[in-house]
Amino acid sequence: MNWYFEVLKKYTVFNGRARRSEFWYFMLFSTIVSVICAILDYIIGSDIGMIGLVYSLAVLLPTLAVGARRLHDINKSGWWQLLILIPIIGLIILIVWYAKNSMNETNKYGDNPKATFA
Repeated sequence: MNWYFEVLKKYTVFNGRARRSEFWYFMLFSTIVSVICAILDYIIGSDIGMIGLVYSLAVLLPTLAVGARRLHDINKSGWWQLLILIPIIGLIILIVWYAKNSMNETNKYGDNPKATFA
């Protein structure tokens, strides 16, 4: 849960690097909150899913920022997130990259974030 709030604190920080755990825990808790929003939308009878829409807009920038930092961690530009626009194949490539281990050495995006916790 701490990673979720840590990402929200870095709301628009697109520089630096993010560990796998930071990215994946944020995605996990964001998915859980989205499911809860969908359930609430269903209960109140919202046809357009207003609660889910508001939540999705609220976490749009943090999601893009943590995705860019995660790609920086494997020495790729954050712009590679645009691969999501390619149906199926783009998503698969991004998931593989998001799951890759960090580069041990410093890269052009900063120091290895694992080194600060070791």
